[in-house]
Amino acid sequence: MTHLVPNIEPELLVATAAPSGEFVFCNPAWRHILGPAKTPWMCLSDEDTRRASDGVLKAADGSLMTNQVVQAHTTKRDEPLPVLLHFLPVHAPSESDPHAVQAVTITGEVMAEPASWTVNQTEQHRMESLGRMTMGITHDFNNLLSGLLGHVELLKDEAAAADVSSSFCDSLRTIEQVAEDGGALIRKLQQYIRQDSEVHFEPLDLTSLLEDCIALTQPYWYNEPRRQGITIDLEKSFEDVPTTMGSPTELREVFVNLILNAVQAMPRGGTLSFWARPTDEGGVRIQIEDTGIGMSKDVQAHIFEPLFTTKGQEGTGMGLAVSYGIVQEHDGTITVSSTPEVGTTFTLTFPPTAPGDASLPAAVETPAPAEANPADVLVVDDEEMVRTVITKLLNLHDHTVRQAASGPEALDLVASDAPDIVFTDYGMPEMCGAELAKQLRAQVPSLPIVLISGDTETGDAIPFVDAIIDKPFKLDDLESAIQDLLSPHSGAPQ
Repeated sequence: MTHLVPNIEPELLVATAAPSGEFVFCNPAWRHILGPAKTPWMCLSDEDTRRASDGVLKAADGSLMTNQVVQAHTTKRDEPLPVLLHFLPVHAPSESDPHAVQAVTITGEVMAEPASWTVNQTEQHRMESLGRMTMGITHDFNNLLSGLLGHVELLKDEAAAADVSSSFCDSLRTIEQVAEDGGALIRKLQQYIRQDSEVHFEPLDLTSLLEDCIALTQPYWYNEPRRQGITIDLEKSFEDVPTTMGSPTELREVFVNLILNAVQAMPRGGTLSFWARPTDEGGVRIQIEDTGIGMSKDVQAHIFEPLFTTKGQEGTGMGLAVSYGIVQEHDGTITVSSTPEVGTTFTLTFPPTAPGDASLPAAVETPAPAEANPADVLVVDDEEMVRTVITKLLNLHDHTVRQAASGPEALDLVASDAPDIVFTDYGMPEMCGAELAKQLRAQVPSLPIVLISGDTETGDAIPFVDAIIDKPFKLDDLESAIQDLLSPHSGAPQ
């Protein structure tokens, strides 16, 4: 008989502190795990106490601090309890200080299970805790990638007006590509956690994609080996191959993983070879070959199994397993052939493009969107870095930008002087982007509102916004939204 496991939610630890750092309230769960208001960090080590106290002070300065893990040492348990903490500033704007913080709210969640739980309950709690922590980290990571991409665009603008080397521009393009791939992988992780398996395929030229991966990994197969006095030669043999449908981000992950594995298999140097051929069925065959240490038959039999690794503590055993899964998603195959002390060859095949799939568009330079007339823009985001980079990017097109660090502050600014358009983050303390958009729509029905989000679950905002831009974003995304929504024929509410 199958027993359903109850959905057990651990009690939330909640405390409130003054901007000075003095605690004024702790709920019973907090007092039980961490300590009373007079000594709120009583059960933490000195290092964790410093980290936690620093989180309170940073929140008191207006910064949102999330996903801080500390270890609580209690007399009722031999092992310390991991506690996930979030520090949220509570704003109380005044005329003298529009960004004033009145208090700091700290929430915590114990990431361990009671001894009385069953094995199934324990596993469920661990997975739920890991999922919540991961989603919080992906939100923060998308903000970091947005800042990185924004500054890359600012540097590209400066480079266009200066005499800089082609290698500098190539490095900027590589950083930009890595940041965009990072954003795509974060979205994939979010979709996996939320069990959203939708994968977007497009027509691909696999030889061009492989060339990108070779350039991307050059520091690993060229620069670093030569610094160590090792030489890895590169050989390529690419024939004209048909297009195939696939996800460029996922296949780039596969190719990069295979290249890095090949480099690690040649500690004394060697030759790294790439082959691309059409198959008899009209598909594509890719081979990545090294002259490294090779693998035994036994290792080859397990190489694509999850958690299997020959790298000891340095390996996760997931790289080739993930690559195998991605190739399967593309209806392809991946095989390995290896001989000890001779080398290894990975062979990947991909099916031909199915009838009716779009062919690969001609390689043309995509023009940037035409610039709209300068607009008065309000940017709402609790992360100062994101607000700043959006402001600098829009200033490149002569837009006037005002900033708000929270939903209530944005409502006050719009009430006193409505902008032409609003860009708002989704995940913010005090008031989320969906609620802000709802109140703005009631306040100024004709005001165009654009949601900028690093989250995949924004359905509650859709009725109140005119467009959604995913993080990490680029200047063209912002400019296109302004042009589309402020043009006379736009679909924005009038």
